[in-house]
Amino acid sequence: MDSRKIILLVAALFVAGLTAFMARSLIAGSSAPAANAAAAAVQPAPVVDGPEVLVATRALPIGTILDATALKFQPWPKELVGNAYFLKRETDLKSLQGTVVRNAITAGQPITQGALVKPGDRGFLAAALGPGMRAVTVPVQANAAVAGFVFPGDRIDLMLTQTVPGGGDGPPLKVSETVLRNLRVLATDQRTDNTVGDDGKSVVRTFSSVTVEATPKLAEQLTVAQTLGSLSLALRSIADNSAELEEAIASGSVSVPDGNDPKAEKAMIMKIASSPSAGGSTFATGADVSRFQRSTVPGKPASEVGGANGTSSPFPGGAAAKGPTVRVARGNNVTEVMVGGKN
Repeated sequence: MDSRKIILLVAALFVAGLTAFMARSLIAGSSAPAANAAAAAVQPAPVVDGPEVLVATRALPIGTILDATALKFQPWPKELVGNAYFLKRETDLKSLQGTVVRNAITAGQPITQGALVKPGDRGFLAAALGPGMRAVTVPVQANAAVAGFVFPGDRIDLMLTQTVPGGGDGPPLKVSETVLRNLRVLATDQRTDNTVGDDGKSVVRTFSSVTVEATPKLAEQLTVAQTLGSLSLALRSIADNSAELEEAIASGSVSVPDGNDPKAEKAMIMKIASSPSAGGSTFATGADVSRFQRSTVPGKPASEVGGANGTSSPFPGGAAAKGPTVRVARGNNVTEVMVGGKN
C-alpha cells in the first residue's frame, strides 16, 4: 500500500472520530435542560399563607341555584381576604345550598356574601329567574312527580294527560302528550334547596306543587294546560340536549358560529341547554297502550247526522233530499247540503 492511500485512510478515521465526539457532546448537552425541566416539574407548589375561603368550582351565571358541587374551600392569601368572604371556620356549607347567585361568578373566584340571595330573602325568586323569564307554579300529584326525585335546579318535561269524549256513544279518547320541554325547576312546594341528610345524600320528599321557569308565552300555555287535564313531570337527563340543538339549528332560533371558535360553540350549546321550548310535542293514545282503547275521537252516530234510511233528515221539515247532495263535516258535526241550495 502506497503512502498516499495510508494518509487518506488516517484522515478519514480522524474525521469520523471528530464527528462522533461532537455528536456525543450535543446529546449530553440537550439532556441537561430536560433533566432540569423534570426537576422543576416535581417541585411542590408554593404554600399559600392565609385562611381557607369559599370559592366557585365552576362558572356560576346569574340565577344559578347552588348545590354542594358548586362550592369548595381553598387557601387564599391573607392580605387579599376581604370582610365579605366566607371563611371556613365561620361557614356552614349546608346553609348555603339552595341560595341563588345574584352576580355572575367565574370558576375559582371567591364568593362574597353580597353575591348570594338566600331563600326567604326579599327578591329571592326574582334573582333566580333569567332575563325575560317568568315563574309559574303547577299543581302535581305525588305519583306524577317522579316520586320526589325532582330537586330545584333540575330540568323537566311536562306531560298533559286528558280524556276527549267527542260526540259519539263510544268510549272517549285517552291521550297523553309532552307539551313543554326543558323547564328549569325553581322550587318544589316552598322548598328551594336540596336538603342533605347526615349521610351526605339529598333527602327525597314528595311534593304537591312545583314552580318552574318559563317564557311569558310558555307561561300562558302552561296555565291553560292545567285546565285541560292532569300534569305529570318527566325528569330530563343532564346530557339530553343533542336533539334540541339540531331542532334549534334547523329552525334558525340559534346560529352556528363561523370558523372554529370553542367559546362561541360553548355559548350556543349553553343557550340551548337553558332554553325551555314547546311545539312539536310527541303524544300517545289509548290504542298505543291497549288494543281495546281508541286511537281517534268518536264521532256522532248516524242518527244524529242524517242516516241513509232517512230516519233523521238534516233538511228543514224532515223532507228527504232531492237531487245531488254534498256531505259537509265541521269538526264532529256532519251535515248534508243539496247542491245549489243552503242549509
